[in-house]
Amino acid sequence: MGAPDQSLATLRFFGDELIPDEISALLGASPTVSYQKGQELIGSRTGIKRITKTGSWRLNAADRKPEDLESQIFEILEQLTRDLSIWTSLARFEPDLYCGLFMGSSNDGMGLSAEALFALGQRGIALGLEIYDHDDEESTAQSGRVDDSSIFRVCGLL
Repeated sequence: MGAPDQSLATLRFFGDELIPDEISALLGASPTVSYQKGQELIGSRTGIKRITKTGSWRLNAADRKPEDLESQIFEILEQLTRDLSIWTSLARFEPDLYCGLFMGSSNDGMGLSAEALFALGQRGIALGLEIYDHDDEESTAQSGRVDDSSIFRVCGLL
């Protein structure tokens, strides 16, 4: 069993009452991207304006090639408060670590240590995995249906 070719990871908080500056102050870090409910956003490539339906605070880890989700988890958590009472207060925003795993073959796999899983669990962070099969990526690339930026958008990374 080989390791996936690439991994992406983003810690995410969402909520109608979410105020990004308050989340940043509590966690002790700035997000990669954030916005409040009702904020106007303008697409960088399209110029299309839209109004956000809910608030969001997201912090990305650096992409890893080959996959190293374990280090991405700790890259994110080491930037943030270790005070578990703060994490408890943020539970209403249902934090999750949303991950994209890009397989290089049809039989790739990966694991996480008990330490990484415990760190997520202590903070009430759910783990979401979006797994992209190598064969699906090839057929998608050949058909021209999805480009890399679309995959990143699906993962909540753009």
